[in-house]
Amino acid sequence: MANDFSGLGLSAKVIDAVAASGYTKPTDIQAQAIPHVLQKKDIIGIAQTGTGKTASFVLPMLTLLESGRARARMPRTLILEPTRELAAQVHENFEKYGKNHKLNVALLIGGVSFEDQNRVLDRGADVLIATPGRMLDQFERGRILLTGVDILVIDEADRMLDMGFIPDIERICGLLPPRRQTLFFSATMPPEIQRLTNRFLRDPIKIEVARQNSTAETIEQRLVRVSGKPEEKRAALRQLIRAEDNLKNAIIFSNRKRDVATLARSLERHGFSAGGLHGDMDQKSRMETLDAFKSDKLQLLIASDVAARGLDIPAVSHVFNFDVPTHAEDYVHRIGRTGRAGRSGVAITLATPSDGKYVDAITKLIAKDIPEVKLSGGVAEHPGAEERGERPLREGRGRRGGRARETEPVQAEIAATQGADEQRAERNERSRRPSRNGAARDSNRAGGAEKPVREPRTDHVEGIVADSPFGSDGPIPAFLLRK
Repeated sequence: MANDFSGLGLSAKVIDAVAASGYTKPTDIQAQAIPHVLQKKDIIGIAQTGTGKTASFVLPMLTLLESGRARARMPRTLILEPTRELAAQVHENFEKYGKNHKLNVALLIGGVSFEDQNRVLDRGADVLIATPGRMLDQFERGRILLTGVDILVIDEADRMLDMGFIPDIERICGLLPPRRQTLFFSATMPPEIQRLTNRFLRDPIKIEVARQNSTAETIEQRLVRVSGKPEEKRAALRQLIRAEDNLKNAIIFSNRKRDVATLARSLERHGFSAGGLHGDMDQKSRMETLDAFKSDKLQLLIASDVAARGLDIPAVSHVFNFDVPTHAEDYVHRIGRTGRAGRSGVAITLATPSDGKYVDAITKLIAKDIPEVKLSGGVAEHPGAEERGERPLREGRGRRGGRARETEPVQAEIAATQGADEQRAERNERSRRPSRNGAARDSNRAGGAEKPVREPRTDHVEGIVADSPFGSDGPIPAFLLRK
């Protein structure tokens, strides 16, 4: 195995760009895959997230593309990604490692105007990075001819399966030249994915750099038993966040998109730097939230599984599973957001009494138990503070989620007063929301009569609907609306 990139057969331009990025030693998947890609072999790469998989196909593709030139509407290579974020991230990799090249890279994802994409395609794309749906849309509009594609990359194939993209993948493969090179990457190999590789790859080289469904040894895993009541579960999460002295930033996973918005608002009200990310958000909001998290302007990213795969945020210190994932494989991918590239990380899972079968499935998949810890030494909440509009006290870190100044031991079960406190806060917020005729109502007034109250704050967008970035339950936090 090569000890540095110079022994892999990459061009001088690529090696210079890699060195400028600060990388000196290839990862296992890079060292094994790059020479085969340069030899124009088909590849099946099985690697868990965080192993440097993206560079294992970007770097050799840049070397291969140094000869030849793209023609209008006829991309030379095609990379398929399951989500917009992953596609945008691959695009960033081509910009970083291809800075010494003059390649035209086109990005086809939803949320971006067809006109802008058409201009890039008309100039001729050396590299086309796309989600399957938008790629087929452009093909059906006659904006793309696929007969010139020489290299096809199918990334995160098992995620494609989960999201229902396999029929689209099969159709796209049927539109491409049969004599092409295909690079196929997946974290797992379920039967449907195996069938796909048997059909569309020719004598592939199989590279597996980690045991399937294993979790990185650099991740400290913990399991916390909590009440099933939503308000008590949220209180437990806040206590756990405050108890982590080394928490730099964290991704918090929820199973439901609606709960992502609710949890983001709850954490924001309690003084945390938090924002949500899920599939119903428009592309602009998704990218702004993700950029804020990457640049440390946002400490807590609450996400649905759209963010669980492949996002290149190397220095995530913690992952919290607010909900136990219903598919055991998702646990591996979620906690893989931390402990990347040899760094240490912490993954904490909150499990309610009804989550037992899901926890059992996870421990069976990863072939080890998750150590259980009890809630203790947590943060004392100030009763009624949220109703009075107060923020929990912080210890020198402002709104970065530090510990409260006053602490006291708490029991494993969150005190009932905490649950009651949050319930009062929820009712208090609902009572301040504008009614349909624009007047605020006092939901606690006897007899249900309406009573105008103080107008709510105006740092949100009026008329939020159910499929907006933060649902219909309340305003968009002001920090996401700032330019």
